[in-house]
Amino acid sequence: MADGKWRRAGATLIRVIAVWAASALTLLALAGILPDFQLQSDDGDTITRTAFTAAWGAGAFGLLSALVWPVLVRALLIVPALVLGALVFFLNGSLLLIALRLIPDGRGDAAPETAVVVAAVMSAVASATSTAFAVRDDDAYRRRLSRLAYRRRRGRPADQGGPGREGPPGTVFIQLDGVGHDALVAAAAAGLMPTVAGWLADSSGHRLTPWRTDWSSQTGASQLAILHGSNHDVPAFRWYEKETRTVMVSSRPASALEMQRRAIERTRDGGLLTIDGASRGNLFSGGAGQLALVLSMAARRGKGSRSRAGYFAYFSDPANATRTALSFVAEVVREIGQSTRARARKVTPRVTRGGLYPFIRAFATVVERDVVVAAVLGDLFAGRTAVYADLVAYDEVAHHSGPHSRDAEKVLERLDRSLALIAKIADRTPRAYRIVLLSDHGQSPGETFAGKYGLTLKDLVRAGSGLPVPRRAQRTRSASEARDAVRIALHRPVEGGVDEQAAKLSDPIVLASGNLGLISFPDIGGRASREQIDRRHPALLSTLANHPGIGFLLVRSEEHGSVVLGPGGAEVPIAELSDQEGPLAVFGAGAADAVRRTDTFPHVADIMVNSMYDPGTGTVHAFEEQIGSHGGLGGEQSRPFLLWPRGLTDPLDIMAAESAESAESAESAEPGESVSAPVPPGGGLVGAEAVHRVLTRWLQESSGPQVPLRAEGFAGAGPVDEPFPPGAPGAGPTAARTARAIEPLPPPNRQDPAPDATGTTA
Repeated sequence: MADGKWRRAGATLIRVIAVWAASALTLLALAGILPDFQLQSDDGDTITRTAFTAAWGAGAFGLLSALVWPVLVRALLIVPALVLGALVFFLNGSLLLIALRLIPDGRGDAAPETAVVVAAVMSAVASATSTAFAVRDDDAYRRRLSRLAYRRRRGRPADQGGPGREGPPGTVFIQLDGVGHDALVAAAAAGLMPTVAGWLADSSGHRLTPWRTDWSSQTGASQLAILHGSNHDVPAFRWYEKETRTVMVSSRPASALEMQRRAIERTRDGGLLTIDGASRGNLFSGGAGQLALVLSMAARRGKGSRSRAGYFAYFSDPANATRTALSFVAEVVREIGQSTRARARKVTPRVTRGGLYPFIRAFATVVERDVVVAAVLGDLFAGRTAVYADLVAYDEVAHHSGPHSRDAEKVLERLDRSLALIAKIADRTPRAYRIVLLSDHGQSPGETFAGKYGLTLKDLVRAGSGLPVPRRAQRTRSASEARDAVRIALHRPVEGGVDEQAAKLSDPIVLASGNLGLISFPDIGGRASREQIDRRHPALLSTLANHPGIGFLLVRSEEHGSVVLGPGGAEVPIAELSDQEGPLAVFGAGAADAVRRTDTFPHVADIMVNSMYDPGTGTVHAFEEQIGSHGGLGGEQSRPFLLWPRGLTDPLDIMAAESAESAESAESAEPGESVSAPVPPGGGLVGAEAVHRVLTRWLQESSGPQVPLRAEGFAGAGPVDEPFPPGAPGAGPTAARTARAIEPLPPPNRQDPAPDATGTTA
């Protein structure tokens, strides 16, 4: 053991000397290139003296970076995240100027702007040199990440730490935002995602299955249900609530917090991550006590509730900060080049990608990815029981470049490298971990509604209502979690609904959520009926239903209840909806059930509009500026995936057991007694709420009997000692199930189908 310590000490010393030498050589090279940077006296120096000066300056800069940088970053946590990223260069430059002042006899000097450049290059070279030496030294890399994890978990009570590797395993849920089942399979087969392909090819590795979203196939609805067990009354990414005259936007912190509160109130459960959990880069907390970049918590105040918690752990390392800053710049340049080529080649369909979009894309694909992955690695070393992290990079790029574009494929390649890193570190942590990969929805390609027909959905509604229409189609604001995350990082208010609220009460409010549109009449109390709409705007419903870009409408009828309207005068009462015939036939299995469920929501819009869907090409027409979209029914957007280790119970077995329990409860229930809702028919994994039940079951299987949920844990503010009082959120049936031991499921009656070449099961 002593020999091992000496070898590690020797390796560390060699690495320090190598980094020092590389930094000194970099200083010498830059001094010869840059006119405003010198390492000699005015009269000149010998080569030996100049080399000594460079070594002194490099050593001073490295020492200052190691000692001062963490303190500076902690002090600057009050600065918005993106501003902190920009300050990285200037802080490094300032440290270099100080280091040059420490060189004896004043031989070091540089202009301030030159110091910024020199410091950035030196940090990049030092990082590359250190990484090169650590590539073959897994222990060194682990120690570096262990130190980062230690800073993240300092102050955590000892009894909350994870058990040793011989104890029950933890679970890491990685959400690849917007990656559909078919897109994942294609990427693995094409060699774009070798880590995922390896999991699928390994007979003892993972299994893959698609699942079906609700009508609202977007992150707000899906992730809320996955983390909190319910997405009831979430009809779209944004919707209008008449009683308060407000537009709810899933990516607005105040709306996300309210959505989370409603879900907790409905389920009476704190969330998937209530017990020793961590939520990273998500819209919602999941009840976790450890938070980083959680949107719903951005609306809260107080220690531990900031959405930027966790930035310090990453940016306290100047190498991390410099690498991310340089990658950010490279991604901006990459996006500008890709969009320029797309315009030059007249690629269609195409949307505008100028303005701030290159920076928004770089934030999603670089900054958020790096910080979230680093946070997850810290959680692994901290031994947390459950971690849920969302990587939004693919979703953001696919919206603007298309889900099957080369741009999106490149993002999948980089995401796979992040997965490989997480998997590698998970093999070296004190606690064993199971990695579950999943998505919240897919994306369907297609030209925008405005690009195809020359007018937006709002223009069409105004035309059908006899209201004036602008001569030129206006751009419809795109729903983007990344865009709103950037605004939050800059301490700017999240947009959404301002123009709609300012409209006249007599004008219809038109909102878009991918290829799903919502039309509300604010001056009609409650849900407007078809008859009320016809009396006010006789041509509106027929104009919408017969438009070639629209698949079907949902509207309430005073005479027949809710009805679905389609082209050619089709009108089907909602109770008679079928997946095999009528307006919903092209949308596939489960479409009728999804529409019927949404129809029960208190805040369903007066008119729900789903765009057309071409099953031959898989295309839809988004009502926003997106050529890869999601939010409604049609194609890959409704078909995300779930990839899990084979040691966990098959989701279909879990659903079958729940169905049997529901049937048994219904038979034994007294007349008038309420029972839990049965599992949706049709086979497979249906709805994000079903995914929540599967993930909850897996956590119970991994950790065995659980302690009861604690008060306030659901709020994301950390656990306290008091249990949930009766009737409080978290005291309901799910909490009771969590507190009992888990019995194995009975052997299934069906035979599991053999996986195909990609590992996908039927």
